Amino acid sequence: MANLLIGPLLRHVGQHDATIWVETDAPSAVEVRAGPATGSERTFHVAGHHYAIVVLDGLESGSATPYEVWLDGERVWPMDPSEYPPSRIRTIDPDRPLALVFGSCREPGESRTPGSQRGIDPDVLEAWSARMARQPDDEWPDALLLVGDQIYADDTSPVVREFIAGRRDPKVDPRWEVADFEEYTRLYLESWTEPSIRWILSTLPTSMIFDDHDIRDDWNTSHSWRVEMKATDWWEERIVGGLMSYWIYQHLGNLAPADLAANETYRAVRAAPDGELILRPFAVHADAEADGAKGTLWSYRRDLGGVRLIVIDSRCGRILADGARSMVSEAEFSWIERQVEDGGYDHLVVATSLPWLLPRALHEVESWDEVLTAPGRPRLVARFGEWLRRSADLEHWAAFRASFDRLTRLFGRIGRGEHGATPPATICVLSGDVHHAYVAVADYPEPTASHIYQVTCSPIHNSIPRAMKVVFHFGWSKTFEVVMKAVSRRSGVPSLPIHWTHPSGPHFGNQLALLTFNGRQAKVRLERSVPPPDGAKGDGGANEAEPTARPGPFEPDAPGLELVVEHNLTGSQPP
Repeated sequence: MANLLIGPLLRHVGQHDATIWVETDAPSAVEVRAGPATGSERTFHVAGHHYAIVVLDGLESGSATPYEVWLDGERVWPMDPSEYPPSRIRTIDPDRPLALVFGSCREPGESRTPGSQRGIDPDVLEAWSARMARQPDDEWPDALLLVGDQIYADDTSPVVREFIAGRRDPKVDPRWEVADFEEYTRLYLESWTEPSIRWILSTLPTSMIFDDHDIRDDWNTSHSWRVEMKATDWWEERIVGGLMSYWIYQHLGNLAPADLAANETYRAVRAAPDGELILRPFAVHADAEADGAKGTLWSYRRDLGGVRLIVIDSRCGRILADGARSMVSEAEFSWIERQVEDGGYDHLVVATSLPWLLPRALHEVESWDEVLTAPGRPRLVARFGEWLRRSADLEHWAAFRASFDRLTRLFGRIGRGEHGATPPATICVLSGDVHHAYVAVADYPEPTASHIYQVTCSPIHNSIPRAMKVVFHFGWSKTFEVVMKAVSRRSGVPSLPIHWTHPSGPHFGNQLALLTFNGRQAKVRLERSVPPPDGAKGDGGANEAEPTARPGPFEPDAPGLELVVEHNLTGSQPP
């Protein structure tokens, strides 16, 4: 009999349909039963691993239905006994408020290296899981959005390092980083099977997009970075394994049932004796987009009642070769414009792993650095600019100035109704990456009817050096901004097309942001995790002497949550 290895993960949920993803340890027939709705699928095979994504249809709008997973006629989920309530599918009801929780940058609970997570607060996703287990399901969010660094391929745990040492020499590059598809599968096994994480992912519909650590730090930061990586004898297997595993573990679940049915790669992998033969050339092709080739669309769209969600790939789809530099290709930007210009929604949510609006002074630094490395600059200046770019991670939208300006103009057109439809009440850009949180308000020279925001929230479970906290505080400094504006303009950086302020932040700690949309109203609530009261249990609390087993959701010493800030995103006048 086959066993459930990872999952179930509840991925897409619509008004009447849902998809559920699993990995099993052997070929099997997977069936999901949710009240009167059932779905079944045979596993597909990739390089010794077995997966299925099961589609359910015919669910009632606005319903909450417990579900079970069966393999070859044997029930394997829910596990019996379980500390957690039954997993259930809560379908979208367009007439009720929508609650969307998001964050990024989650290392699993195991320490990276012994003692390395001393003093880090608990995993905020575990804290959310513990609270949800005690709540009635009508108080749960409607969706979870993970905007990057779901795994850390370049910073492996002792558990994964033991696996690496058992199959190759870790003294040879890529050393303790993952090397191939098989090692990537271990990262997902570690990250998604801790009981509280497994339960919340089985219960909250989850959408995802990658960032650099899902592949490697600074992934696609510049053309010269790509040239250096390609010159190694290990990078090709690394990028192929990374994109193969991303397609299986993260991307497939982002697709609605109709998009799954139309996906040619998915059809080919299901039909193949071993989908590795399909996915290896697919991954090579997808990686080549940064060099100017036609690439793969990792971005996607979802409609959640009156909320339109556009998730933009800001990593793999970059264009970097031949002096061209853009965050997404021309074809992909045209796709983004088509997704938002038809109107018919009350709120537009754009998720991109890297912030659109940074602290203002840092924004100027990134745009200035891009000019330093532009074609035609003196060699020493360009080398300095490239060193600074990699050392300080200067690779956000500000460092792709033409793309930043184009996205800014798009939001302005939508916010003023120039697309021929009623402007949405809000346009919210959701991002992570920078290991702190803030809310920024965009101010356009030509006023918009929409309130336009950058909401940044990270990490879910990670840390930030004290020096970087100072940098991010300083990044909002008016004095530093004035200095950097002068430097940037003298270097040829054009003036910014908009201004922005930050009514909230920077905030530090392991945190998640909850956005609630009710008709044309919207608000954001930011919460961070706190250790148990006595610090005796939990994951790496500040007073924790030795790691201990995590408490269950109903134990009094489970990690808790505290409110950081709550901010109204709508008002009588646009910002």
